[in-house]
Amino acid sequence: MCNARPVTSEHATPAGSGAAPDDTATLAKVVARQRAEMDRLRDLAAASAVVERAKGAVMALTGCSAQAAAETLAQRAEAAGRTVLEESWVTLGGSGAFGPPHTGPAAGDDPSPAAGKPGGSPGTASAATCPDAPEPAAADGASASLARLARDLVHVGTPQDLARCLLEHLAPDAGADAVLLYARLPSGGLDLIGHAGIDKTLAAQWHRVPPLNGMAPLDVLRDRRPRWLEDIERDRERYLLIGDPPERWRSRAWLPVATGDAADVCLGVLRRGGGPFPPATREHLRAVALLCAGRLRTFGTRPEPAAGGTADAVQRVLDALPVAAMLLTPLRTSSGAVHDYRIDAATEQAADVVGRGGGELIGRRLTECLPAAESAALRRGCLHTLLTGKPYEGPPFAHQKVVGGVAELSTYSVRVAALDGGLVLTWIRHDSSDRQEQRLADLQRLGNLGWATWNLSTHVATWSSQVFAIFGRNPARGPVRLTDLPGLALPDEAPALDRAVRALIGEGRPLDLPFRTSTPAGVRHLRFVAEAVTGIDGTPVEVLGFVQDLTARRRAELALVESERAMLTQHDVLRAERTLAARLQDALLPLPRRPLEPAGLRVEVAYLPAQSGVNVGGDWFSAIELPDGDALFVVGDVAGHGVDAVATMAQLRFTAKGMVITGSSLTGALARLNTLLLHSRGSHGTASMVMARYQPAGRRLLWAQAGHPPPLLLRGGRARYLDRPSGILLGATASPVFREAECRLRPGDRIILYTDGLVERPPESIDRGLERLAEAAVAHHAEESGPLGTLLAAMLEDERRDDVCVLDIRVPGEAGGDAA
Repeated sequence: MCNARPVTSEHATPAGSGAAPDDTATLAKVVARQRAEMDRLRDLAAASAVVERAKGAVMALTGCSAQAAAETLAQRAEAAGRTVLEESWVTLGGSGAFGPPHTGPAAGDDPSPAAGKPGGSPGTASAATCPDAPEPAAADGASASLARLARDLVHVGTPQDLARCLLEHLAPDAGADAVLLYARLPSGGLDLIGHAGIDKTLAAQWHRVPPLNGMAPLDVLRDRRPRWLEDIERDRERYLLIGDPPERWRSRAWLPVATGDAADVCLGVLRRGGGPFPPATREHLRAVALLCAGRLRTFGTRPEPAAGGTADAVQRVLDALPVAAMLLTPLRTSSGAVHDYRIDAATEQAADVVGRGGGELIGRRLTECLPAAESAALRRGCLHTLLTGKPYEGPPFAHQKVVGGVAELSTYSVRVAALDGGLVLTWIRHDSSDRQEQRLADLQRLGNLGWATWNLSTHVATWSSQVFAIFGRNPARGPVRLTDLPGLALPDEAPALDRAVRALIGEGRPLDLPFRTSTPAGVRHLRFVAEAVTGIDGTPVEVLGFVQDLTARRRAELALVESERAMLTQHDVLRAERTLAARLQDALLPLPRRPLEPAGLRVEVAYLPAQSGVNVGGDWFSAIELPDGDALFVVGDVAGHGVDAVATMAQLRFTAKGMVITGSSLTGALARLNTLLLHSRGSHGTASMVMARYQPAGRRLLWAQAGHPPPLLLRGGRARYLDRPSGILLGATASPVFREAECRLRPGDRIILYTDGLVERPPESIDRGLERLAEAAVAHHAEESGPLGTLLAAMLEDERRDDVCVLDIRVPGEAGGDAA
């Protein structure tokens, strides 16, 4: 059932009666039978009222007697295979009072194999005139379902209730997952008057539908023919499908609900499953639409007020007032909490706000008639008034309506007052002068300025509220006279303001002057602009002006100046540091003017500082011949730039050379350098390094590394990187592990040692940079003049972000063979 019948809560046996258990059970059964009988009589009375209204409609149309009207309804019910109650709903909808009933397919619609009710025949319908007569034994499931729907329609009070009732019936009968009821608006669009099975967000989005092409409900109402949308891929090409996403419902049916000669309501049945609607289901939905027409037509009459004659009395008052207003009755849950409000009276002007006439609003819920955002705020205000009895007035809001095809934006505010257990809701429309005053107030607030006038004849001053706020002055103290205004300035600025005010009053000279004033919030920077209005004789009689608070702007200006000053100071510091670091680097890391030749090798050296920042960093190299005839090659990179990086670089460079010269192995030197870096007090805590020792007797190259890119070997026109032995960044851990690797060089071989500035190009990976270096080295390997310069030009971008240090080591002689 769509609406639960009321259940009383009185005890079967009065408390303390002392009745025996058997007596109590007997009394409970009696009470239960009485309740069931009361429910049956209540349903019978409601159904009989519908039948009587249908008889009245037949009498009005045909002029027959009441008995003849009853017989006509019975005959038509038997011929159509309906119950009398079903026929009464059809008659009230207008379809049953104008010729034979139409249950077959509409013109142009897909024909259905069955005529009339599915599976039924005229001979199986009930001919009983009593609305609660039992269903005929031969009636099938569809007939029984329609009969139940007819009975349940008696308890439906609003279109929203009707949608819920239809979903309960059509879910098992037609596989419906959602039901929509759209009414045609005078403008040609659609208004969602009832829905079930969809959420509030979707209902709000599709609450109003303009008269658009490609809307199936509009097409249905135009030609009064159903639309069966059974293939969503094909249907979406023709129609704008309701849903978010539309694929939520794979099939839909839209049917006209005809009342009389017109169809102003469309019934939508949405299914999650796809596929066609069977012929029996189509006929069932047509029959449902016929029944709904009568129920929808009866909604046009005003329901009985819930609280005596208050609603009628208020309605008569509202009808005489040119305002937008409603009378609301709170609807409470079983616990007493208010969950919504019923509209019991409304004016026609309420349509300016909610888009429906006053008659259409009566009986509806407040949440059905207002957007969700407005409804939530308004319901809070209504509840406040119900609980406290104090009127509630909401903030102004903009509302757009279409008048004569032109969109018009109006501003409203809503007011709620208590009345006899209910609420009176009134919308106040603000005219242009109200809006202009509000805009002026907003302008003063947003610009942090206020206007002021001084009448020089009457000595009356007028300030806007924003001027009081700017000066931090209590409005109860009133405004300050113009001649006393300089007294509000700080002492060192008061004389200048006093002279300007006197010139304004005496000579009419305009005034535009900044000054500072002390307020409870602190010192504020103000700007005072004023001009004089002169009389016939040219004497100033009134002063008009405004005061603007420039404190925030002035603070921003002072902060900007301070920031620029700090930037200039920092720039000078950086420039001095860069100069010092460059000089230190030149002294500690002199670049050779020509290629070096340690141990019979030919070595070219390149060092290029970064082109941004301090420009000098911690990259360094060493290429020396050792006392025993071997050659030592070192390339390192200290993290960071500046004086600290240069100092750490010098410490590591000279220490590494000294250790190897005094007999330390490569790995031993790296381990000691790691310890040195861990215990240094410098700000640069890590460094990478590659060390190589060349023994000319066997052309053996021993090398070790600490977190550094591997050397590049070029041999026979091919390039490959040497496999790196174990080694971690210097300064990264107290217990590093370093290993040596050996490479046998051959005549014509070329070894390139470098820092990461040569191969890194953020944001690309270093692997891509290593590939690029190998390609460039092979491409320029055979060049005799300036090979290192050509290689650097091919590798480096226009702006270097890091230092670059390169050792290009060549073994004299002919190239050939492979590395060991």
